[in-house]
Amino acid sequence: MTKKNKTPINIFTTSINLYFKNFGQFMKYMSFPVIGQAFGLIIIFSCVHLYSINLPALTEKYPSMNNFNNLIVSSIVITLPGLVILMKAFWEYLVAYGAVNSMLENMLKSGKVYDFNAHTELIKRRSFNFILLWLIIGIFSCIAFVPIFWIPAGVIAVYCALVFQVFTYEADLSPIGCIKKSISLIKGHFASTFMLLALSGSICYILIPKIFDYTFNSINANKFIAKLFLPIISDLPISNINLFLSQYKIPAIEPQQIALAIFGIVLSQILVEYSLPFRTILCGMWYRELNGEFGTGTSLEKKTKKSTRKIKSGTKKPSELLMDNSHKKFGTKKLDRNILKRAMEKDDD
Repeated sequence: MTKKNKTPINIFTTSINLYFKNFGQFMKYMSFPVIGQAFGLIIIFSCVHLYSINLPALTEKYPSMNNFNNLIVSSIVITLPGLVILMKAFWEYLVAYGAVNSMLENMLKSGKVYDFNAHTELIKRRSFNFILLWLIIGIFSCIAFVPIFWIPAGVIAVYCALVFQVFTYEADLSPIGCIKKSISLIKGHFASTFMLLALSGSICYILIPKIFDYTFNSINANKFIAKLFLPIISDLPISNINLFLSQYKIPAIEPQQIALAIFGIVLSQILVEYSLPFRTILCGMWYRELNGEFGTGTSLEKKTKKSTRKIKSGTKKPSELLMDNSHKKFGTKKLDRNILKRAMEKDDD
């Protein structure tokens, strides 16, 4: 039986420590994935709003705009720039689920994280399997929205909590294999895993958003920012909605209330997304603990060491051993030696 080095509480506190030691770097790394999504949505809704209020004048000046096909094409064209930014940022955010696990190796060795491009490249080179894994998770998430599946979906979600860690550290496994490995790791450790997820979830999804919401409320910044949403909200059929609600004696909804609600949701989502590195570090530490590799390297490194045990100690660096192993795994599509060196080792200077 593999000896464990850390309790769940130790894992939790160590993860917090690693995250805040590199807080500035993580804020920089997550800025485009997070702000890019918000910026893309702002561009889309702003363009649609301007287009809708100017459409009568455009159709009067250009009669061809009354054609349905032309209307659809023009609608796609005006939303395309914002959509491109949104999708690019969203993809980078998804990649972060795996890349931060690669960064964990740096943090455990040197306490620092650096060279983001090297870590993201290790994930992007397996984009097909990564997208397939997300597709499986997306299908599961859609099923989980059905109330009757909430409890079983919650249980399955706990058992699949380490799929991205398995994907990052065990490149030879398929997406289904990653899910099976996550389930096998957590089997027998469900309560501890649930506790870690509950702790991190409480901090990232509840505590931090509440703190920021209280701060914004105390200085009335939320009302000021919410006014920015009013031009778009004014185009909504609020009067019809209130007429429907009045039939059930529900108080009417004011545009300001909708604007405040939208701002609250957007702010919470931004904060949750910015805290992704902490949640990923936590799961990465827990993976290493359950896999019996805490402080000794990933399974990829262990396999590399095993395959090269005949080589005398000190003849090859860890990055070179990893490079040799990557050649076997990826065939002719070899990973760049400099990328792997930067991702797995601290620079000499």
